[in-house]
Amino acid sequence: MSRVLLFTGKGGVGKTTLAAATAASLAANGRKALVVSTDPAHSLGDALDVRLGAAPSEVDTAGGLFACQIDPRGLVDEAWGDLRGHLRTVLAGAGVDELDAEELTVLPGVEELLALAEVRRLASSGPWEVVVVDCGPTAETLRLLSLPEAFAGYLERLFPTHRRVVRGLLAGVAGTGTVEKWDATADALSRLAERLDSLRTMLSDPSSCSVRLVLTPERVVAAETRRTLTALALQGIRVDSVIANRLVPSPGSARGAAATWLRTRRHEQDAVLAELTGIGEIRTVDHRASEPVGVPALLEVASQLYGSEDPLPGAVVSESLLEVSGSGRGLDARYSLRIALPLADDTDLDLARVGDDLALTIDGRRRLVALPSLLKRCIVTGAEMDAGGVTVGFRPDPKLWR
Repeated sequence: MSRVLLFTGKGGVGKTTLAAATAASLAANGRKALVVSTDPAHSLGDALDVRLGAAPSEVDTAGGLFACQIDPRGLVDEAWGDLRGHLRTVLAGAGVDELDAEELTVLPGVEELLALAEVRRLASSGPWEVVVVDCGPTAETLRLLSLPEAFAGYLERLFPTHRRVVRGLLAGVAGTGTVEKWDATADALSRLAERLDSLRTMLSDPSSCSVRLVLTPERVVAAETRRTLTALALQGIRVDSVIANRLVPSPGSARGAAATWLRTRRHEQDAVLAELTGIGEIRTVDHRASEPVGVPALLEVASQLYGSEDPLPGAVVSESLLEVSGSGRGLDARYSLRIALPLADDTDLDLARVGDDLALTIDGRRRLVALPSLLKRCIVTGAEMDAGGVTVGFRPDPKLWR
């Protein structure tokens, strides 16, 4: 399985250039690298100055750099078309109007989901050591990365639990032919659930997949970057680097209107970066006078971005999202659950107990956190938030505590 690096950021910050530069640097240092675009804008070919298709092709004569632009529409026609046809037949056989059946079988987000599944297929089947992915803008990427868990969870609840129930219903309403089509559809959906589970495993494994966030030193962009860091941590996806792109050069002691403008702009950019505390090291790339197009120019960008360091760091040990501590005995005991997440001062946080889970909602994004067995028998007493995460207090529930 190849290592996967996902580059994302607010639209227009230069993530395509930096993704292409990283892949070019990896290839120049002896690693086979594939750079893939899932961004609907598809500007990867422009950055590399080559014409790209849906199938990987060699970009440079050295033979180590490959590239392609995934065609989600083609994937939908190939992988989802037959399945939709089966579902429409089953629904029609159960008495659902043809027009309604057409609407019911349109799955929101299926194009993005299949594009991400294609990335995993390329990473698991190709000769590349690294697959670098030029993702869409941040909002789209976050939706994309949350789809495998959401959709796989839906399929897990639906199949095979309700398979026999639906099969029996169809047998009584629509006859044997429709039941056979239902079995074929259920089998196809089960295979899709397996693919999504593999995809979800890849995304949450820090040794095989990580995200690199690209920003420009502007307050609006920096604020979105902080929210993105929190959202990715909430989904269990590791960010291994933050890159500030397009820093204007410092004019030094030069005078004149142009020098004053550069000095003011650079001072503002430095102030924005100084406020991005608590998110680790931020790599920087200068704003270049000419647009970096083609492999030689991209290698110059990579040289400034990584210097003498390896663009692909070694495997990392996953840090635990949850940590339990406590003291006391019996019903007098008090426990706390630490949920490690990078949070901004203006983060909108909501916590709720849902059975044996904590429903954690941050800036509109929700995740169910499974409680450790000890805390399942406890009552929530309160919660506190700081820049490093959330601490939830618990005490034993007299009704459940032994």
